[in-house]
Amino acid sequence: MKKTVLISLLLTIILAFSLSSTADAQSRYSNTELGVILGEPTGISLKAWQSDRTAFDAGFAWSFGDNGSLHLHADYLFHNWMDVESGSLALYYGLGARLQVADDPRLGARIPIGLQYNIPDTRLATFFEVAPLLDLVPETSFDVNGGLGIRIYL
Repeated sequence: MKKTVLISLLLTIILAFSLSSTADAQSRYSNTELGVILGEPTGISLKAWQSDRTAFDAGFAWSFGDNGSLHLHADYLFHNWMDVESGSLALYYGLGARLQVADDPRLGARIPIGLQYNIPDTRLATFFEVAPLLDLVPETSFDVNGGLGIRIYL
């Protein structure tokens, strides 16, 4: 069961990123960002833009809570761009899924909310995010993830 859920989630993430369309958006150098997120969990962050306002993101990270575990998530995000003097700033929100692989694996929904700032004259984007979680398997429970991160446009 654990392997089936993990394989299904990974295939969904791969499919989502393979369907990425090209988009010309707010101060972006490309449609793909890769970087790190520090917080709960801490690890690798990947984002694939679909349009000026939408993107898929994924995290491959280590959760330090609950005696440590592998944390995988994938989200579909909507961005509202705000007027700023330099760079570009977006409030984003979305819906996704999270798999926590541990002795007691968990699968549930994520509702990420955050801010992303594209630093002018660089290929860097910083972000802050909070993501309420509703685990559905093996039992219903509520939790929150969050962190700070930086990604580079590839």
